[in-house]
This record gives sequence, C-alpha cells and structure tokens, in this order.
Amino acid sequence: MLLSYPPQEQQPYTRPMQAAEIELKFPVADPSSLESRLTQLGFHLETPRTFEHNTLYDTPARDLRARREILRIRQYGALCTVTHKRQPVDEATDTAARYKVRIETETIVAEGPALAEVFRNLGYVPVFIYEKFRTQWSYPVSTEVTAHLVLDETPIGAFAELEGPPTWIDESLARLGVDHTSCTTDSYGKLFLDWKLRTGRSSEHLTFNEVAAPALLHR
Repeated sequence: MLLSYPPQEQQPYTRPMQAAEIELKFPVADPSSLESRLTQLGFHLETPRTFEHNTLYDTPARDLRARREILRIRQYGALCTVTHKRQPVDEATDTAARYKVRIETETIVAEGPALAEVFRNLGYVPVFIYEKFRTQWSYPVSTEVTAHLVLDETPIGAFAELEGPPTWIDESLARLGVDHTSCTTDSYGKLFLDWKLRTGRSSEHLTFNEVAAPALLHR
C-alpha cells in the first residue's frame, strides 16, 4: 500500500531529549465528536492528523522486552525519531498502578533507514510494526508545564492518550466524561495481541496492509 506523507509545516511531534512520561489511554468510539470538544475545553491543535509508521527493534532473544524496554524508529509524516523507553528506577507504586510511567529518551534523526541498518549491524532486528493516524493536541497546565492529548486512529480502533501530570490526567478524564475504569496502560503491542485473541486473526503486525481498515485511510 502506498501512502503519501503530507508536508510538515506544523510543529514537529517530538519531546525533549529525555523526560518522565506519565500517560493513560482510553478507547474512542467517535473521534470527530471528541475533537469537536477539545477546543471548547482549552486544548490547542499542535499537529493535524498525520500518518505514523513505527518499528520496534530487539535482539533475537528479546532482551529488551525482558527488561521491559523498547527501542523504536518512528516516521511521523516527514519527521523521523528514535526513541528508547525504560521503567523508572524508583517508580512510585501508586502512580505505576494507575498510569503508564516510563523514562523516555528521544531525538530526531535525519535518515531512518540508515539508523535501521546500524541497529541490524549491532544485532537488533525488527520485531513489531504498528501504524496509525495521529493528531496531537496540547494543553497549558502552567507556564512551565504543557500536557498533551493524542488521538490515534489504528487499524483496530481509535484511542486517545493523555500525557501529563497525574492530577491533570484525572481532571481531563472527568471533563471529557471518561470513566477511569475504561482506561488502560497497555501498549499498542498488547492491545494488538488482545485483539488477535478476540478475533482469531493471525496478523503479525498492526498495519493497514495486514488489518483491513480502509475507511481510516480516507477520513
């Protein structure tokens, strides 16, 4: 399937080099309805709906997965980034139970295929590919802190992800009318595995080629 990447004149979707990532996902039945409410609630559109392609790398023995780490190359429109995520050393029990907490190190790279070749030469191989259309919204929590809501339209459904201080996440869920019990800290890899168990599908990757969702390609 050939997918075009729109010119990226908007602010790039990328984070500071390293930061603590606190986030929570929830399923979205009607993406258009959610987006229509965000401006009214004080959210600002940061990057419009853009196709995103992600490749996770690991050793053949899955050493990174065993340590609950990820190594990812992401192509988001014209922007390519490399990301490493790991668990915090001193993770707070209560926060960890309610939210997904990771230390994320990320930077922009000029040539994704070249970096992928470097990974392969170092013994890392592609283990999982997932695609989606992502729209990013921001929210000014304070003069020092900006939180985010991203809307991800994946081949297995739409999900929103709130990333920011735990108190802001809870307040945003309440303002959006989302029950905390419907939220999840699962990765897209875990959500994909659950979907395969429910549907009996044998797809290996969460891509639009392997999982039919043609309506999303033209929304």
